[in-house]
Amino acid sequence: MSNNRQTDNLSNNTTCSVKTTCPYCGVGCGVDANIKNQKMIAVSGDTKHPANYGKLCVKGSALHETMGDHERLLYPSINGQQVDWPTAIAATADKLNSIRLEHGPDAIAFYLSGQLLTEDYYVANKLAKGFIGTANVDTNSRLCMSSAVAGYKRAFGSDAVPCNYQDLEQCDLLIITGSNAAWTHPVLYQRMVAAKRNNPSMKIVVIDPRRTATCDLADLHLPLAPGSDAFIFNGLLNYLANTDGLNKTYIAEHTEGFQQALTPVDGHSIDWVAEKTGLSTADLKQFYQWYKTTEKTITFYSMGVNQSSSGTDKCNAIINCHLATGSIGKAGAGPFSITGQPNAMGGREVGGLANMLAAHMDYSPQHIKTVGDFWQAENMAQHAGLKAVDLFDELALGNIKAIWIMGTNPAVSMPNANKVKAALEHCDTVIVSDCVAQTDTTATANILLPAMGWAEKSGTVTNSERRISRQRGLLNAAGEARADWWIMSQVAQQMGFLNGFNYQSPRDVFVEHAALSAYENSYGQTTTHKQQSSRLFNIGLLSELSELEYDQLRPMQWPITTDAPSGTRRLFTDNQFNTASGKAQFVPLTAQLPQQRLSKKFPLALNTGRIRDQWHTMTRTARSPRLLEHTDCPTLTINPSTAKQYNLQQGDLVNLATRSGSVQVIAELSHAMAPQHTFMPMHWSDQYASNARVDSLIAPIIDPISGQPEFKYTPAQINKIDVMTWASIVTHQPINCDEFLYWHKSDLKQGTGYVYQVASIKPFNWQKFISAHATTNNIKPLAFEQFSNSNEQDERFICYTESAVELAIYSHSSRERLPKISWLQALFEKSLMASSYWALLTGEDYKQCNSGKMICSCFKISQERIVDAIESGAHSSSELGTELKCGTNCGSCIPELNTLVKAHQQQPDAIESAFHLA
Repeated sequence: MSNNRQTDNLSNNTTCSVKTTCPYCGVGCGVDANIKNQKMIAVSGDTKHPANYGKLCVKGSALHETMGDHERLLYPSINGQQVDWPTAIAATADKLNSIRLEHGPDAIAFYLSGQLLTEDYYVANKLAKGFIGTANVDTNSRLCMSSAVAGYKRAFGSDAVPCNYQDLEQCDLLIITGSNAAWTHPVLYQRMVAAKRNNPSMKIVVIDPRRTATCDLADLHLPLAPGSDAFIFNGLLNYLANTDGLNKTYIAEHTEGFQQALTPVDGHSIDWVAEKTGLSTADLKQFYQWYKTTEKTITFYSMGVNQSSSGTDKCNAIINCHLATGSIGKAGAGPFSITGQPNAMGGREVGGLANMLAAHMDYSPQHIKTVGDFWQAENMAQHAGLKAVDLFDELALGNIKAIWIMGTNPAVSMPNANKVKAALEHCDTVIVSDCVAQTDTTATANILLPAMGWAEKSGTVTNSERRISRQRGLLNAAGEARADWWIMSQVAQQMGFLNGFNYQSPRDVFVEHAALSAYENSYGQTTTHKQQSSRLFNIGLLSELSELEYDQLRPMQWPITTDAPSGTRRLFTDNQFNTASGKAQFVPLTAQLPQQRLSKKFPLALNTGRIRDQWHTMTRTARSPRLLEHTDCPTLTINPSTAKQYNLQQGDLVNLATRSGSVQVIAELSHAMAPQHTFMPMHWSDQYASNARVDSLIAPIIDPISGQPEFKYTPAQINKIDVMTWASIVTHQPINCDEFLYWHKSDLKQGTGYVYQVASIKPFNWQKFISAHATTNNIKPLAFEQFSNSNEQDERFICYTESAVELAIYSHSSRERLPKISWLQALFEKSLMASSYWALLTGEDYKQCNSGKMICSCFKISQERIVDAIESGAHSSSELGTELKCGTNCGSCIPELNTLVKAHQQQPDAIESAFHLA
């Protein structure tokens, strides 16, 4: 078997452009990667890829900046000792076999990731569910999209997104709920912007407790009470029923259960819904009237709907309204869930969730037999496995003896993350396959297996509109890294499963996956969807691909069958569904608020989620310094009136606590938050901050159907931490932060150093710190230039050897007076003579250190430059783009540009504070 070390046969001297797929969100953008001498030198959007037509967000545009071997996991290791691959594979197989024999297959669990390729996902599920015999295989997609999956299955009989991206451009009413698309899916958001520009009569409604960047596009913003989404859509269903807004013919001919669905919403008047949601009656009535009178309506929804203790019901409340108006299977209409990861959809195709089998089959006796027969499986799992929260609970109880984690970081991302981390630390066998050496999760591993990273892997991913795209290997594997499918195949054979894992390439895995989708499946031939043997997911036409055809596979939307050889743009156009009757199902439901309630002790509502330029737990994005220039630290966004109650100002250090734990975070004041509501990003881990894992604060409360946790609403309390000394430290070497109350860090380019920001509750002896740092890192005695203003505890040091600056420290009693990260990141890049070091402390160079927040990360345009341009006569974001280029690449900063322009028009003197108070 090939070890798959060199990907796609690129020689070390190759200079070329390779088409691949972006590894971030579920949009699935096509990427042109420029490779020279086995280095990625630039990336751009693939102009022919139908997901993005050449556009990339700032994260995608910075992909080449995240490459390199530094901080990569390069070699297998067992209990901290480097070993070779045969030893690692044998140890992994022996551990799994011994636990399976002694404790049974259910004592083994796999925890996978939407970052895996479909081929990796497929082999993992085959090994676990078919041959080891454990169904305890779940994925981090459980945390983001499982409620959407459950909602689709209840309504349509299949996990099937009916819409496509063109529908976003063809609709006349676009409802964006539970999604800050401007930041989380910027390329799709820009398509929405263009659609609005081309169709000015198009209406856009944003439903979100926060006033996010996405609201910049809204005709109507509904700032609902957190978690009250289902009340809005149940009320809408009642409104449609009482105002002659139903498509009665469609309901009668193509659906079931309508009358049962009406019963729970009877009496949901607009006034009653307004009281439950905190919205105005006038705004709700306007929204309901638009919905009733607009045939082409899309509801675009994501984590804000799904991550709830009643997320599945919320999804079905949305779908019920589309069924009631017959807006399914039509251009510009339908319920459209947007996925959060590049291959969450692909993972669902191969059974990545614990309650699913491969090829969209479930644990019915018929499907168990179908999959088992196809795989010729020796130990086919007979029942659904443990979903993520339950899985880690069983791990904590000791009932799971071994867990294999691939490409994800549950010690940071799971609710009750401290308990999860402790469970991993005490587990007998933790196997982690990853491309990153140091994460909160790899720190708990007994066996570490180096996996290929994005630029090295070859396979396929499926985006949010069901489009399968090729991810192509661009670079040779770093160190001894291997493809995940290869690692698992080797372990499977070592365990004694000699047949079924003889794959020589990712193509071999893919064609088997495609063949299984068509096995005993009549969909796409001459039968109707009503037949039990008909499964909507069918890509059987791709099961005969040669290696060349697989390599050249163009983006295609499933199903891909003899009836649709070029793929299927939109589902359910024939009004046939994958239910027993062939009809879509209304789901009766009672709207619910979040399970936890605010109290005197915990009076604030905590919301969590993503920010513009970061991704998951920052293992990739933090490697690009410019992606940290927009937001460089973990923040807690608070309404100014709430901050005033706690004597908080912009930039203060805050202790944020819930019933589950506490973190320390920087206060960010903004009118985007309602009073008594707060928001904290999910990205920071113990690798990048002293104590900022926000999911350690989240109780493991889950949706009873989907198992998805409630990340969007947690009662919390805050207290100000009085800091006497703040400092920013730029260093080539890591520093010991034990003396500081708080710290967070950012990486410099290509592993050349770090920028730390630290806090102390007492004055600090920086000269002693400098001496200790030099001793620890074996640096020649450091000379330094020093500036000091004792009245403000303003101390600055440039420490150098004969050749270059080694360490820089800027300390002040006020955090807001510290240099901005963009200036600090460039400090080591400056060509300076020793005689000019003083300029970095108080001269002309230092005067540039506080140029304001970085607004446009693509072109590195700061708030200060934008404000200057506005004050000089730029009256719109387009004029700013013409003058400065900001907003002309990915466009994700345009809402912020508009905010600054508007602030200047309304109150010119207050423009500098536009972001803190916008």
